[in-house]
Amino acid sequence: MATAAEEPPGLQGQTGSKYCVGPSTSTSQALKKTIGHRGIDPTGETTYKKTTSSALKDAIQLGITHTIGSLSHKPERDVLLQDFEVVESIFFPSEGSNLTPGHHYGDFRFKTYAPIAFRYFREMFGIRPDDYMYSLCNEPLIELSNSGASGSLFYVSRDDEYIIKTVQHKEAEFLQKLLPGYFMNLNQNKRTLLPKFYGLYCIQAGGKNIRIVVMNNLLPSAVRMHLKYDLKGSTYKRRASPKEREKAVPTYKDLDFMQDMADGLLLDGDTYTALCKTLQRDCLLLQSFKIMDYSLLVGIHNVDQACQEQANQEAGAGAKGQVQKALYSTAIEAIQAEAGHMGSMDTEDKTGGIPARNSKMERLLVYIGIIDILQSYRFVKKLEHSWKALVHDGDTVSVHRPSFYAERFQKFMCGTVFKKTKSSPAKKRRAGAGPVKKAAGSGPSLLTQTSSSSSNPQSPFLQHQGIMLADRPDLLPKTIPASNAVGNTPETIVSLSLGTPIFVPTSQPQPNSQREALNKQNQEEDNPKR
Repeated sequence: MATAAEEPPGLQGQTGSKYCVGPSTSTSQALKKTIGHRGIDPTGETTYKKTTSSALKDAIQLGITHTIGSLSHKPERDVLLQDFEVVESIFFPSEGSNLTPGHHYGDFRFKTYAPIAFRYFREMFGIRPDDYMYSLCNEPLIELSNSGASGSLFYVSRDDEYIIKTVQHKEAEFLQKLLPGYFMNLNQNKRTLLPKFYGLYCIQAGGKNIRIVVMNNLLPSAVRMHLKYDLKGSTYKRRASPKEREKAVPTYKDLDFMQDMADGLLLDGDTYTALCKTLQRDCLLLQSFKIMDYSLLVGIHNVDQACQEQANQEAGAGAKGQVQKALYSTAIEAIQAEAGHMGSMDTEDKTGGIPARNSKMERLLVYIGIIDILQSYRFVKKLEHSWKALVHDGDTVSVHRPSFYAERFQKFMCGTVFKKTKSSPAKKRRAGAGPVKKAAGSGPSLLTQTSSSSSNPQSPFLQHQGIMLADRPDLLPKTIPASNAVGNTPETIVSLSLGTPIFVPTSQPQPNSQREALNKQNQEEDNPKR
């Protein structure tokens, strides 16, 4: 990859241009609000490391367009171990070059981490290079206003497919070290609630490094989220702040969930089992990498409430979302479950929400995913947990050793957040609707007797004879000759078919002579002459 001979002295944009990428003295002195590296300039535009959001978005799109285009000329091959450590760099001067187009803001350098490895990851999820570039670079990115308290910037693509997040240096470095294990896990199991990483990049602007990661979008914006939770399984200071509650869709926390939804989210039995197994497998992987302080992001779309809002406002509050292109990127795919339970819903087949119900038995679509996994249990986290454990209960704080954190996380999610519904009567009927096998001797009675034959002393003998014949299907049916009949009395026939004897009664009681003849014939057949 061609690079510049020297680093840019600084990303000083054109005077008065709104695309000023590099930091300026007036801007840096007039920042109104700063959360981490995120701030707001005097014009009200969001900045990150004193770089305006609009310039950062354009630089991201220019860099991704170039790196995906150059990657298409490289032949397909297997991923090698050294591919995880490769870093490619390209310089973007404002006047342009033979490799890069010109632009209206300061010079910058764009770095791509492990391009071959991330190309393999995208192929595993069925993402074609042209679709990936079209989604991220064809139209301007949308900045998310509710970006949380981490100090990161979040962008979403126009087609609602990808999330771009700024990460710190330690997080980007940890992701690089995690890539070989991440590669091994994806080969073993593509269905996971862990984030799907599609690219890791860095923009060098004015001596500042702005690192970004491209991931799958967990909460589709086409579907309105009536409730949103960030859950860790901890109770120490795990309640949304008053300022957070003022937002249109606030992100609540563990104590809020336990108070507002004490009965949890009710899932179908198969869905609940699949979800718990997926959480157990993912937590085991995170524990093996000593990852902790992660969260489960839960977005809840109330289908019944959306239908009512649509009827009242004549607008699609629960609008039908677009079908996501990436494989295994929806919640229902991630837990290996099938949509279609808990009643019919219009949006579940398109947006991949998990069907559920609340305590009021309202229909819900739940969108979940594990986030913030780039936190390693290092020395700083150990000190943080030790200090909090001295002041508060050590088992309630969020920062804990990875093994305990994973166990508490699973217990809270599968015991408090998600619960199994009781089997419905219809399902029980379906389960018990299989063919019932008849026991030996069941079905029609071996002998059907008339009311007068109940006093016949030979009835036990006939029943015994019928049972013996029923056990011997190789014996032919016996028919009493018509000459044994007396007078005009209809003949009595004992018919055996396929081992099931049926005695056809006469319309009138048999005379004594006829019964004696029948008894004599049966005795002769029972004791044949040798």
